[in-house]
Amino acid sequence: MKVQGKEPDPRFTLANERTYLTWLSTSLALSAAGVAMAAVPTDVFLPWLRTLLAVALIVLSSAVAALAYPRWRRVERAMRADAPLPTPALAPVLGYGVATVAVLALVLVLVAALR
Repeated sequence: MKVQGKEPDPRFTLANERTYLTWLSTSLALSAAGVAMAAVPTDVFLPWLRTLLAVALIVLSSAVAALAYPRWRRVERAMRADAPLPTPALAPVLGYGVATVAVLALVLVLVAALR
């Protein structure tokens, strides 16, 4: 991808790339957690709640992966144009998503403990 503007300091470009790769590794970890949750035996947790948690993790993983590259591109363009960096759209998605998953996991554990 060729972006118009002046070449930014390589350290900033590489930092932007590391951030992009970190978003992807976070996405991969969320996806692995979703698959692991789906693989939990059905007698351990309520099956529908376990499936809901697995789906939530994998959907969150997909959202993070899908938003990572556009974020990298917007930051790269802003650096080359000497413009302010864009606000991170991924931060609230990940923050609220992980909070939702944590609440679902808490419900799952509490329901299993009360059974």
